[in-house]
Amino acid sequence: MTFYRNGVWLVKGLKEYTKAGYEAAAKHFVPGDLDVNLKGKSFMITGANSGIGKAAAIEIAKRGGTVHLVCRNKDRAEEAKREIIAQSNNENVHVHILDMSSPCQIWEFAENFKKENNLNVLINNAGCMVNQRELTEDGLEKNFATNTLGTYILTTALIPALKSAHGPRVITVSSGGMLVQKLNIADLQFEKGQFDGTMAYAQNKRQQVILTEQWSKQHTDIHFSSMHPGWADTPAVRLSMPDFYEKMKNKLRSEAQGADTVVWLAVSPSAATQASGQFYQDRKPVSAHLPLASTRSSAGDEEKLLTVLEQLAEKFNPNTVQSSD
Repeated sequence: MTFYRNGVWLVKGLKEYTKAGYEAAAKHFVPGDLDVNLKGKSFMITGANSGIGKAAAIEIAKRGGTVHLVCRNKDRAEEAKREIIAQSNNENVHVHILDMSSPCQIWEFAENFKKENNLNVLINNAGCMVNQRELTEDGLEKNFATNTLGTYILTTALIPALKSAHGPRVITVSSGGMLVQKLNIADLQFEKGQFDGTMAYAQNKRQQVILTEQWSKQHTDIHFSSMHPGWADTPAVRLSMPDFYEKMKNKLRSEAQGADTVVWLAVSPSAATQASGQFYQDRKPVSAHLPLASTRSSAGDEEKLLTVLEQLAEKFNPNTVQSSD
């Protein structure tokens, strides 16, 4: 089954996920969809100092939005901020330093952010692909801690702020790689068998898509979506997947092309008319499963994922910890 999934995915990817795939899809975009004035609206983008996060930040800032860059590295974040301001002529760009693999830090950051800022749109873009099994100081597998638990905690903690905003949205940047994975609830932190960073990442990205579907049912007053940016030429791809990058570099999308659907989901009025909880590629909802790939999980497993994440998240929530002491 793995061989079949990978084969179907590769054929699909070569046709749709490349620069040529983007250009073919873009012929059907509605030209005025991004003609919006975002003045007075607040956007948070994690992992915004490079790649798709930064490209999305530039487009949002150009349209007058207030942009909160959530990054791990202060120097790179400040450099990105300068670049975004220079390209957009918009001074409303703010840097927040946060390690998305640290659950306690995320809770604390979100609580402080809510006290001082409004939030209309959250873009969960930060991610990592660590190719060796590595534990954080909290004893969590690093890919899972960043991509799944980090995304879960930040979104959960910011939901009250989003609910008090007009037309709130949450966009999670997933990956087409998740199409080859079925949720494995029995081994969320990859403790069994041979560790494979690419597969761990794809599992996390599948988990994000399931979370998006579940959140959309729980919070009907927020518009949730997940998306696949295609194969884009980003620093993360060069660093984490050097072999893939070497083979594909002439066919990869630009960062702006990879970010296009993120921006569309975050700002366009037409995106908000789509049903909440869907998975997107090039401004269109698409199936979160390849044909005949047997990647659908049971409702029980999906509920279990939420339960496990909720319990883990609460374990690191300083408010819960203090109140139980």
